[in-house]
Amino acid sequence: MEKLNIKAIIMAISLSLFLVGCGGQTGTSNLSIPGVTGPKVTLTSDSVMISAIFQNLLLDGGLRYAIPKYPNSFIEIGPDLQSGGTLMSVNVSLKDVFAHIDSGLTLLEPQKLPGGRPLPGVLSGQLPAVAFSIPKFKNMSVYLGPKVFGVFIPVSVDIGVNNIITARYYIKSQRGGNLSLVGKDEKGQNSGFLLLIDLGNAQVNQLRKLVN
Repeated sequence: MEKLNIKAIIMAISLSLFLVGCGGQTGTSNLSIPGVTGPKVTLTSDSVMISAIFQNLLLDGGLRYAIPKYPNSFIEIGPDLQSGGTLMSVNVSLKDVFAHIDSGLTLLEPQKLPGGRPLPGVLSGQLPAVAFSIPKFKNMSVYLGPKVFGVFIPVSVDIGVNNIITARYYIKSQRGGNLSLVGKDEKGQNSGFLLLIDLGNAQVNQLRKLVN
């Protein structure tokens, strides 16, 4: 008779409870990330903003950082007034997004998750992307395909080595894409969350109307 792998059983039960607890399988609730409020997606007339509050990260001041190869886009981080944590806003210009799409994404090199693991929910496991680091956030990535856009934001996610949890992501009760929690790799690095937003034909046409 084979011995039961107690550690594997505990991990499986924990992941199941995690998904059920944050509504990952039913309703329109999004996965919750320990220590993080969000991410939240806001669409303006000329940009997509992805914001999140990091409850356990304290900063005395804020800064704005340019996103490489996205000339009109930026990341802004600073103290959050309400929680006392740190607010990060990733502001991506729709003009930058469509400039890359219209050029065939030739300026962006296909990349996987930081550390080399395949992107969850993507058939090829990779998408054209830019990777960069800012203080307190090492190995961020902005991904862009013909019908998908997303970001990877590094944060400590304790769900086991090489484990990845993926669930549907909802924007105002409507399916907007996928949210993945990425555990640490075998080197104990590169954990975080990956938000991929679906840019299907209808969504792309709607976004283009906002830009034009």
